[in-house]
Amino acid sequence: MTDDIEERTEDIEEIIEEIEEQQADVAGLLLDHVYAPLVGERHVRGVLPVPPAAGAVRVVVGGRGEADPGRLTAYEVALRSGDELLTPHDVVGVLRAVHAGTRSHGYERVGMVMGMPLIRVDPAAVEAGPFTVDDWARTLLRCLAQPSAEERPAVRLRGFLFRGRDRLRLYLDGADVPGVTAADVQPGGALTALLAVLPSMLDEEWRTSADAGDPHCARVVDLTDY
Repeated sequence: MTDDIEERTEDIEEIIEEIEEQQADVAGLLLDHVYAPLVGERHVRGVLPVPPAAGAVRVVVGGRGEADPGRLTAYEVALRSGDELLTPHDVVGVLRAVHAGTRSHGYERVGMVMGMPLIRVDPAAVEAGPFTVDDWARTLLRCLAQPSAEERPAVRLRGFLFRGRDRLRLYLDGADVPGVTAADVQPGGALTALLAVLPSMLDEEWRTSADAGDPHCARVVDLTDY
């Protein structure tokens, strides 16, 4: 009996820790949308850590620079859908779907919190918005520019340039390749795979060419097939 209680306690503690970690990750991702619109003219004006037992996060949305509670709305999004734990990008997709939709299926107003209307969203009943090219590029650039200590890449981001909807140029340097290398990548590919191969592919001659029109790099590496 005691063993069963201890096991259940450990399970509950693990679930609480997962929810707390997801809330922190959502807050980190949504920082970008304080300035860049989440959807249309709507910006993120707050992320509220609901007590973990509720298994949710609340995201406050309103106009850019808005702080009047009467002009803001808090959306409570469950961080689990069935047995699956939502990612921060899933939360963004759900919020975009709520704002883009014309029907209220999947969400309902349930009260007020801190002077703001509180709307509860069921992710399982909402068709989340797609992961956009800008989302992909923002995630890649953040991983390169602000890596965690455990994920620090062997290359350094010196700059970047959007060269169309299907091409992003990364300006990188590294200990094994002299000068600045421009790596052209195609937004929408597998981020984890691209980050893993970047350091080893900057000096592959068959992918390398010169770009006389770009004075900001010594060479260009084509990685658009990743």
